[in-house]
This record gives sequence, C-alpha cells and structure tokens, in this order.
Amino acid sequence: MRRRLFLAVKGRRLFVVGFWLFAFSFCAVAQKRTKYEFKRNLPVYADSLLKDLTFPMAWGNSPITDFDEWRRAARQRVFDCMLTPPPASDGYDVKVLFEERRDGYTARKLELRLSRYYTVPAYVLIPDGEGPFPAVNLLHDHGGHLFIGKEKMIRPLACEDSTVIKDADEWVRSLYESQFLGDYLARHGYVVFSADAPMWGERGQQEGPRRDRYDMIAGNMMMYGIDLSAYMTYDDLSGTELLAQMPEVDARRIGCAGCSMGGYRAWMLAALSDRIKAGAAICWMTTTDEQMSFKYSRTENGGFANCFPGLRRWLDHPHVASLACPRAMLFINGSQDKLFHVPGVEKAFAMMHDVWRSQGADDRLETEIWDMPHSCPLRAQERILQFFGRNL
Repeated sequence: MRRRLFLAVKGRRLFVVGFWLFAFSFCAVAQKRTKYEFKRNLPVYADSLLKDLTFPMAWGNSPITDFDEWRRAARQRVFDCMLTPPPASDGYDVKVLFEERRDGYTARKLELRLSRYYTVPAYVLIPDGEGPFPAVNLLHDHGGHLFIGKEKMIRPLACEDSTVIKDADEWVRSLYESQFLGDYLARHGYVVFSADAPMWGERGQQEGPRRDRYDMIAGNMMMYGIDLSAYMTYDDLSGTELLAQMPEVDARRIGCAGCSMGGYRAWMLAALSDRIKAGAAICWMTTTDEQMSFKYSRTENGGFANCFPGLRRWLDHPHVASLACPRAMLFINGSQDKLFHVPGVEKAFAMMHDVWRSQGADDRLETEIWDMPHSCPLRAQERILQFFGRNL
C-alpha cells in the first residue's frame, strides 16, 4: 500500500516537473517582443556607434606631431584601457619540470611565476650549438578550443597525458598542416618560447574547457577591476622579458608570431614591447567598421578575448598595431577567411602603410592577402621563417 502511494505521489511530481520544463522551454522559444534593441549580437544602433568612432589618438588624428612622443602617449592610452595589471612577483622563479632531446634542439617544460597571483606553464626549445640565438615568442590561437594552448605551437613533451598529445596532433593537422611551428623554427636555429594564455591549457577551468563560460568568467574578472584579455597581453609582455633574460637568447634579436588570436597577440605585443624587433601576424587584422557591423553574417568576433574597455574610443586595431612602427612586421590574411573579410583587411593594411611610410620605413611593413582560409599552412610558416631570417 505504501509503495503504491509513493509511486502515485512520485508520478504527480514527475508530471508537475515535466509540465514546467515544457512550459519554460516553450517560453524560451516563443517569447519575443515586437520592440527590441539588440539583434544578431549587436545593438540595432551599431551603425551610429561606428560613425561616432573618430579615433582621436591615431597617428595623423592626434595633435601630437612628433612620432616618438605620439607613440609614448598612445601606448600609455592602451595601457590605461587595459585596467589594473597583475602584480609583479619578486622574480620568475623558473622551474624545469621536464626535459627531452629532439632532433637538433632540446625541449623543456617550465613553470614560471609571471605574477604574484599565479604561475604559468610554458614550453621552451633550445637549439643545439653555441648561443646566444635569436628567439621567438610563439603565441597560440583561440579557435574556440581551450583544452590545449602552448601545445598548439610546440609538440607536447612526453610528460604530457596521451589525451593532450592526441588533441594537439589533431589540432595542428587541422590548422597548421600537421607541422608544429615552434619545432619548425627551433630546427632552424631559434629559441622558441610558448606559454598558456589565461583560460587555455593548464590555465583553464576546473570543470573542463567550455567556450560558453569564457565570456562569463571575463565579465566576472571585470568585477575585480581587471580585464582578462589584458592579463593575456600582460603575460605576453612578461614572458618576452623572461625570454630576453635567458642566457641562450640574444636579447637584441627577439621576435613574435602567431595565427588567429595568436596573430592578434603578436601585433599587440610588438606594439607594446620594445623588446620585439620583428613580428609576424597571420589571419588577424581588420577595422572596427567592418568587424562590428551588420554587413556580414558573423557578428561575434572574439568578444572578451581581444577587448580592452574603451580602447576603440581612441584607437582602432591598425592604429594600435602601428605602435610597432618602424620595426619590421609581417601580416598575412586569407581571401577565404570568413572571420576577417577582405575589405576590412585592405583598409587596415592601407592605414598601417600610411604610418610606416610617414616614418620612411614602408619597406619594413609587409602585408599580403593569400588565397587561403583562416589557417597557417606550411607555406605561411615558411614565409614566417624567411621573414625572421631577414629581420632577426
């Protein structure tokens, strides 16, 4: 009797729960208002916002006419928009966690203290022979794939879990034509450094990597008065300083490179660090009027991964990248890249050439649009090697 009564009560509870789940799912699908203010991830007044962006700190718009003075002022404006930096530690406290020999170089896994708050896992590759060597800070991509970070750039060491090794092989096959760019550069005599960015690899979420949580966590970080994207850039700056201190590295010959978000990180690092002599950015450059409009089907462009609060009110992407002038920079984008459409790329390239030309250094800025999708194929990696060969 008690069992039958329990089942009956349970049945009614299941019915009630089921009814409300149905009701909520129905509302989620059907509830729309005839008046609204946002669509396709943008405000309906996006075009008006774009018209009001005058970029008053850009070279040529700013009243500052001395280039070095302008660069100092514009760079400080970028840092202001990056909010509070992570507090520095007393030292990097570098620990070598694992080391293995490879063909022509040694691979090490390190743990670094880039801030008083946290340590960062990184890989470094040291060529055989006598240094000091030229060096490259390799900056990994986004790809909506957060399970691995540095392992996208450098072949994972044998100490890593087999799942990590397999995942890295599959990722590099899809985006880099099965060649690890870091190992490729190390075989040609470069010290190569690559670290996990916040939210990637061993700096990810305890619950496992979920792209849909990235923006929520970035928003929560802002509640502390800090910016997650800026922390990534601050760490790239600190990692480069560490690289310059390594005895195997010639601090006068340090470059940086990356694809996709790694490309963004590369030109951002070159813009903000005087350590960088040459930078290569693959598949990340455009103008805000093309990126943040209703012109194209895609209206989500990295979000918090490349957002410094308020920066667009002062400088556009190519204006910030131009802070690297007159140093050597290589930009390659793809005509089939659905993330960065050709009109925005061409505008950005023209704006940067205006800056380099104004300083008599246009021959040091190389911009190319290739017939390729959003990727870094073998020929692009060969082009990066040739570029560094001339400039590092």
